[in-house]
Amino acid sequence: MKKIAFAHDHLFQIGGAEKVLVALASLDPQAPIFTLINDSKISRKILKQENIVSSYLQKIPGISKFFKYFLVLMPRIWERTDLSDYNLVISSSSAFVKGVKTGHNNKHICYCHAPTRYLWDDKEEYFGNLPEGKLLKRFLPKVLNRLQTWDFSKAQEVNYFIANSNFIAKKIKKHYKKEAIVIHPPIRVADFHLSSDLGDYYLIVSRLRPYKRVDLAVAAFNNLKLPLKIIGNGSEFKKLKKMANSNIEFLGELSDQQRNYYLSRCQAFIYPQIEDFGISALEAMASGRPVIAYGQGGALETVIANKTGVFFEEQTWESLAHKILRFDAKKFNPIIIREHAKNFDEAKFKRKILDFIETL
Repeated sequence: MKKIAFAHDHLFQIGGAEKVLVALASLDPQAPIFTLINDSKISRKILKQENIVSSYLQKIPGISKFFKYFLVLMPRIWERTDLSDYNLVISSSSAFVKGVKTGHNNKHICYCHAPTRYLWDDKEEYFGNLPEGKLLKRFLPKVLNRLQTWDFSKAQEVNYFIANSNFIAKKIKKHYKKEAIVIHPPIRVADFHLSSDLGDYYLIVSRLRPYKRVDLAVAAFNNLKLPLKIIGNGSEFKKLKKMANSNIEFLGELSDQQRNYYLSRCQAFIYPQIEDFGISALEAMASGRPVIAYGQGGALETVIANKTGVFFEEQTWESLAHKILRFDAKKFNPIIIREHAKNFDEAKFKRKILDFIETL
């Protein structure tokens, strides 16, 4: 039998899940990575292309743009992706990849970023973004129920779950009735640096999607009239830019070097969403900058109140604005903040994954 194979839902963006995949794949640089579709213009920045094996969806023109419309095909594709020749399969999952076909003689470890969001927790957002959403409402519930049943069934076939946070471990228990150990995602602390030359601005680095709640920050800073810079792009870009006053600057997608420049010099990093874990907040802390976060979700496992950041209590712009008004960056020690971030360094992550594999 072959040694190891990796599997990941799709590769057409670089987010927290993809950064985890890179760290996992480095455990065996020769191992294949199976995925539904691969946008090589994006993924080649982080992964060797010769290792990536994509499905027949790859042949459909414009598939990255219309990916969500092929929802009902995805489970069947993964069921037919036969990895039973590998001793160990490690899937990186926030959707259907956990259903990949494995054999009785191999082990399947699923590193779970979240139970399939649009089946369990985020149905409204997913289908609210479909132009035909209103017309599809009559039969979509039946489709969702069928996919939810499939998703639960395939979760039972996974040998071991690793959750990216205690927040997600509880969701795995709730939705899949399975136990999970927790190994937090990694960051490369060495990629980030401290700066003594601080700007007067606050910062957001995020994909601009509804659940990221960047709208709260825009409303808060509109009223505070303080400078806010927003790095990232997404479906909400035009809407947010239209909302924003002149004190809010949209920088779009930046290179890692440019992003890290702004991270190291901001007064604080604004984090208004509920995340499964939240790597971007850790990247800010690796840059020595405190985080102003909504006090729910994965942020509770990374931000230490009054040491590496502060929490606001209600997910409203008023609560965020009130916390910013009382915030004083001088009360935070950048060196202490960065030392905390080192607990999540990639080397420690890989050691924990290898230790877990060795126990099997």
